[in-house]
Amino acid sequence: MRSYALGLDYGTNSCRALIVDLGDGREVASAVFNYPSGEHGILLDPRDPNVARQNPQDYIDGLAVVRAAVKAARAADRRFDPAKIVGIGVDTTGSTPIPVDRRGTPLALLPEFRNDLAAHAWLWKDHTGHAEAAEITALARTMRPQYLAKCGGTYSSEWFWSKLLRCKRAAPRVFNAAHSFVEHCDWMPALLAGDTAPDRLARGVCAAGHKAMYCPEWGGLPDAKFLAALDPALAALRPRLFDKAWPANHRAGRLGEEWAKKLGLRPGIAIAVGAFDAHMGAVGAGIREGTLVKILGTSTCDMMVQSARRKLADIPGVCGIVDGSILPGSYGIEAGQSAVGDIFLWFVHHLVPDRYGKTADARFRALGERAARQKPGGHGLLALDWNNGNRTILVDVRLSGLLLGQTLHTEAHEIYRALIEATAFGALTIMKRVEEYGVPVREIVNCGGLAVKNDLLMQIYADVTNRPMKVSRSDQTCALGAALFGAVAAGKAAGGYAGVAQAQKALCGVRSKVFKPDPAAHKVYARMYSHYRALHDAFGTRDFGGKLDGVMKDMIALREEQRTADDGR
Repeated sequence: MRSYALGLDYGTNSCRALIVDLGDGREVASAVFNYPSGEHGILLDPRDPNVARQNPQDYIDGLAVVRAAVKAARAADRRFDPAKIVGIGVDTTGSTPIPVDRRGTPLALLPEFRNDLAAHAWLWKDHTGHAEAAEITALARTMRPQYLAKCGGTYSSEWFWSKLLRCKRAAPRVFNAAHSFVEHCDWMPALLAGDTAPDRLARGVCAAGHKAMYCPEWGGLPDAKFLAALDPALAALRPRLFDKAWPANHRAGRLGEEWAKKLGLRPGIAIAVGAFDAHMGAVGAGIREGTLVKILGTSTCDMMVQSARRKLADIPGVCGIVDGSILPGSYGIEAGQSAVGDIFLWFVHHLVPDRYGKTADARFRALGERAARQKPGGHGLLALDWNNGNRTILVDVRLSGLLLGQTLHTEAHEIYRALIEATAFGALTIMKRVEEYGVPVREIVNCGGLAVKNDLLMQIYADVTNRPMKVSRSDQTCALGAALFGAVAAGKAAGGYAGVAQAQKALCGVRSKVFKPDPAAHKVYARMYSHYRALHDAFGTRDFGGKLDGVMKDMIALREEQRTADDGR
């Protein structure tokens, strides 16, 4: 019997629905919904560039993509029947916690909180809790060093507890009104199942382990004594969070009558436990031991797995090592870069002259064509890829971008190439760190829009790392991974799959085109990389000896002082 799975992929600016044929792995149809609120779906504060929130109503309205995808599937395949969808999987960004009331209703949906930014979802790229993250790191180093060992040695402002602590201090009215806080990836499956009560919904180990310091070794979440040392309000909140978290191959619930009617689907469809987009994207790209999956988008996430049957060393600077966060039965290793595509978009929208093209797409084409004609090092430029801070291996949001070597003759396409190279050098730094701690990289599979659309970037990555760059067969690996887990949650008897390995064999693959490294280019890039590491360590670490590690942070502090002074006038 023909059966299908539905993947829902909630990204930074939009959400997507993907319908997959479980018989032949064909991606039947998809649809996209752009979030209408804020700036490209992000609620900003002109007084604070660290603010990044989202309207939970956009998440609900975004479910319109399901009917759109069903309609497209009917048009693409007359045999398609939505009644044959057996499983639903959901991925989202993270850490994106939502303050909710006792029923699990986001506070932002209540009239009294509708205009309060703090009552909305705290998007992953919100860095307002940078001071709180530093405080959590400092306390854990002295009081609970084991907590930091599993999350790379430094707690990040992108993560759960720093955002909650910031909410308590900056928006106590919201914090006190919240019965609990729920990750976006946990809230969506619960919404579809018809019960968002925070004490009953299924929490995913992906979000819990990588962002909330959850680990069975110490009984789940950080203990109350540690949380009370940060703020007694966090210790009081702890019992209203969760005790148990589950991998995504478990079932979070079944599609309830209300949402089945709204979406035009049959009730009772299995819904998988939610997880983050990059982790499900890695599964959709076919991750296995020895495979580094790079999800290339506005930022990047680098994913690897190792069997939980073997001991794995703690790796400083990564975003977490969590059992079951990517594949059940394996440690999931997460790393990444806070900005990649965002850097290119910023450059094209703000600094590239009109002579390269009147539209952003035209400028990108012209920049790529001209940059591709240059030899490595021909522009004499070197950049640091920290325009949104450094996620791995420095774990420091108070770092910024740098461009070295520009002259009065420097052209925009030369800078564009230097920015691509900087992101490639950052990627190599992550790869070297993981291998240094005993996790070999035997192949690299790339996915996401940049991997599919930007051949220049893929070739530079191959030349810099001296590794072939493979590209996932699917344009939508995150949604595919979500659909895959939906099919696993349904089970083989219902028309799904018996396990993740069987599902990956049926649904995943890579494209025939492989970007192979050029030995001559790599030789030049190896020379450039030594200079990149010198800048990386000088501006990013205290032990380098160059006394430059405070320059970027002091400039950020000066910016904030001046903006505060302006606000006071």
